[in-house]
Amino acid sequence: MLLKWQIQRLLHQTQHSLASPSRNPRATVVIGRLLGIAFLICFATGTYSHFIQEPLPGMVFLTRPIWLYQVSQGIHITAGIICFPLLFAKLYTVFPGLFQSPPVRSFPHFLERASIALFVASSLVQITIGLLNTYQWYALFPFAFRQTHYALSFVIIGSLAIHIAVKLPIISRYWLKRDAVTADGEIAGHEVVDDPAAPDELQRLTGKRQYAGVTGRIFQWIDSSPAPRPQTSRRGFFATVAVASAALVTLTAGQSFRVFDATNLFGARKNDVGPQGLPVNRTAKRAKVLETATSADWRLTVSNGESTKVFSYDDLRAMTQYEVVLPIACVEGWSQYATWQGPRLKDLIAAVGAEPSSTVRLTSLEQDSSYAQTTMQPEFVRDDLTLIALDLEGEPLDIDHGYPARAIAPARPGVLQTKWLSTLEVMS
Repeated sequence: MLLKWQIQRLLHQTQHSLASPSRNPRATVVIGRLLGIAFLICFATGTYSHFIQEPLPGMVFLTRPIWLYQVSQGIHITAGIICFPLLFAKLYTVFPGLFQSPPVRSFPHFLERASIALFVASSLVQITIGLLNTYQWYALFPFAFRQTHYALSFVIIGSLAIHIAVKLPIISRYWLKRDAVTADGEIAGHEVVDDPAAPDELQRLTGKRQYAGVTGRIFQWIDSSPAPRPQTSRRGFFATVAVASAALVTLTAGQSFRVFDATNLFGARKNDVGPQGLPVNRTAKRAKVLETATSADWRLTVSNGESTKVFSYDDLRAMTQYEVVLPIACVEGWSQYATWQGPRLKDLIAAVGAEPSSTVRLTSLEQDSSYAQTTMQPEFVRDDLTLIALDLEGEPLDIDHGYPARAIAPARPGVLQTKWLSTLEVMS
């Protein structure tokens, strides 16, 4: 019994020493709702990105505005980066709760703490691998990023929903109220009481009978000495979180939004940097197409059932050329507008008797890539802005941008803008 109360005293002393004006229910709720909004934005935009890459039967996607995927994925990455300071701030506000006594009061309390642990752990893994993905540092985690990232998003949203349901009374109480902190910096509502049932061992150990009521049912010993005066005020705490979030946006969002381009110091890509002034993710050398893409024997084969037509590079040049201004918007968050020229995709498939409302499978010369073969839905195929691009910014495509021919379509992820095209197959 004495050891039990010694442990409880140690836990409470630790909790008491961590007291701060910013560590209170109101601060937790304020940071928590910002973090919740950021996670919901990431979930919505991430789900959209997942299904545009792997659509379910019957799914149809918008091709306008042309910047839809660019903005959606840019917001996804930026919101994910902001989750770092928000999540750490949330953990800071609740850190003393790790030392509550007793650590586990009941089986439901154990489940509550376990769900919180799952939420925190999965959130940290999710935003960390998401950040590493923007730099394409896949070697740092030995699992498939896209599938893991997608699965974890549901774990996070599910555990977040459970956490909100459990904490709803506290959230409701502190949603609009000012910080529940006294002028002395103590959390209000934790009053000191005298418990006539105090165990003899505790009285003999401490010489005191003062207890703090928690939820009106559980009593634990409280040191009568005041906690050290915190060095950081509530205002300073929130200012620090705001400055950290603003700094991250300012220093990285330029890869997604040109307005921040001048301050883009840490983004994975920089505007106007790369072959023909456009960044690339996967080079021709890495895709192992240097020989096949530049071969004089290269041909683009277009098929529709038994109808097949083969186009040489000169044949494609001889077709009516169209010019479009479209962004390359990659799943890693970076994007940039460029001017593309080439024949329309719907004109090419019309040459083999296919309707503009067809679904087309595009195959690349690229090797060792899950995106060497992609599928383009009818809403993109029939769009007048969808080209088989031969030129970029008025010049033939650089080999790293997909020479001799690549696909370019509005509001579509960069990984689906297939480079180094080999075949176009009408599927339906």
